[in-house]
Amino acid sequence: MKPPASIGQRLEEVDTPALILDLDGFERNIATLGKSLEGKTIRVRPHAKTHKCPEIAQRQIAAGAVGVCCQKVSEAEALVNGGIADVLITNEIVGAPKIARLATLSKRARIGVCVDDADNLRAVAASGARLDVYIELEVGMRRCGVAPGEPVLALAKEIVRHRKLRFAGLHAYHGRAQHVRSMHERRAAIDNAAKAVLLTKNLLEKNKIPCYVVTGAGSGTYMLEVENGAWDEIQPGSYLFMDADYAKNEWAAPLPRFEHALFVLATVMSRPAPDRAIVDAGLKASSVDSGMPLVFQKENLKYTHASDEHGWIEGEKLPALGEKLLLVPGHCDPTVNLYDWYVGVRRGVVEALWAITARGALT
Repeated sequence: MKPPASIGQRLEEVDTPALILDLDGFERNIATLGKSLEGKTIRVRPHAKTHKCPEIAQRQIAAGAVGVCCQKVSEAEALVNGGIADVLITNEIVGAPKIARLATLSKRARIGVCVDDADNLRAVAASGARLDVYIELEVGMRRCGVAPGEPVLALAKEIVRHRKLRFAGLHAYHGRAQHVRSMHERRAAIDNAAKAVLLTKNLLEKNKIPCYVVTGAGSGTYMLEVENGAWDEIQPGSYLFMDADYAKNEWAAPLPRFEHALFVLATVMSRPAPDRAIVDAGLKASSVDSGMPLVFQKENLKYTHASDEHGWIEGEKLPALGEKLLLVPGHCDPTVNLYDWYVGVRRGVVEALWAITARGALT
């Protein structure tokens, strides 16, 4: 797909809808994460399901990350093809076609995977894949995962029987805690998750099964996991971009405040009535599963609802026909998945065009 802009173009010249990355804000967010972890002995493995882009992953690794995470084999393939040598798939991989691809990929890079079922584990082992295997621990997400304690021990004993599989540790991600608005409630959720982690880790070590890494945490809680001490590795993803839903959280110490760096550029395509303007960015341009986009730096305007190709802007002093607006997506991950390119802009000028090579990587 042809890039939607060209290097040196002014932002106002970029055709719309386009996915805009403010390079200064993006770089400051990477630096803010690093600064927040100064003096801490914690590994950083950012979640690439957010950005789906090897160019960005390379910059995260250059800033100190040990590798990246993703959710799908196809995402991992795109990242490895883009030069990323250490990828953890924080998901269960089920079915012969996917497991065969996983085995092939394990010959090209260091690959990790999550399991929560002995039959699935045996299918992965039978493929001949050489993998780091993490047991997904249920810590409150109520999605995938094994209950703490004895069920984990039983699965870990099964993993260590397979010569090509390495039991790497526990995947303990409390996704539901990420968007709990109050810091107090988020901290309580992570404290409860830590109890499950420590109980399970102690049981494994009592049975002489080393638990090398406990990995997890997201942008909304990662410093709580760091301070808690039960985790060895964190997986923040959205910190790079800071979408509209994350902005609704209470942000207080020990969590730093990140800034909005990802936008959808939209054009007013119609002014059909005095009470509304219509932009060319609707459901196909911005995910609304976590709410409507915000109109950036225009508190007088509100994006009220969307159809496939249209977005409704209401408020005072509505923009004129042809005027362009920056929208902060409600949820950055699925919004990124709608685009082929990041248009990297610095001080109003296009400086970079980065392909979103894992866009649409669903298998």
